[in-house]
Amino acid sequence: MSYFGVLNFRLKMKINNFLLLVFSPLLMHAQPTQKSDFTAQEIELIQSGTAEDPMRVLLTTNEDDLAFLTQQAQPINPNSENLQLLADRMLTTVNDPKTRGVGIAAPQVGISRQAFLVKRLDKINAPFELFINPKITWYSDVKRYGQEGCLSIPDQTGKVYRSLVIQIEYCDLEGNEHKEVIEGYTAVICQHEYDHLNGVLFLDQIERSEGFNYAKSETKNALYYELLPPTP
Repeated sequence: MSYFGVLNFRLKMKINNFLLLVFSPLLMHAQPTQKSDFTAQEIELIQSGTAEDPMRVLLTTNEDDLAFLTQQAQPINPNSENLQLLADRMLTTVNDPKTRGVGIAAPQVGISRQAFLVKRLDKINAPFELFINPKITWYSDVKRYGQEGCLSIPDQTGKVYRSLVIQIEYCDLEGNEHKEVIEGYTAVICQHEYDHLNGVLFLDQIERSEGFNYAKSETKNALYYELLPPTP
């Protein structure tokens, strides 16, 4: 599906989501979102291979895949029995030469749950870490304008504005809760993967940013270095 095909599809999805937002209160009482275990269908997909087997990455060039990728992911119980296997298979997938990347979200492998893997380039040896039910609670006003691609959007790249620093809350596989400030390119990866959990693609972010004005940081902040006197 072409770039414009994706945008047209996204417009249809936005209309459908608006209609759901308007009429859903008439159909049911609002209930708080609960963290649940995997469905039988999700378990079947997760258990379709071992930890060493990569999963199929959904692509926007497939209309069914695109519909799946543009929906809101659901929270997951961090104690779910098959979550470790899902994390292992996602790691195998993102390290596979055919689908190698620096991050991957569960919806990209057909599991519409709030979990993603990010390569922690800000840590020694750059390990991959799993973020469960993440929530970005703060975005810096200072942006980074950089090139991005996506495992689910073949042969397309583009420059995206992303906050240079974020604060994020999440759980790990042991159920421990974390609140962390992340900077630089690792923060960019987190934002990209977090978008996937909300059904947002980086092409959407490019489209949204067209209506904003950005000033280069050096024109906004007068930064100076103090020159020390020469050493005698």
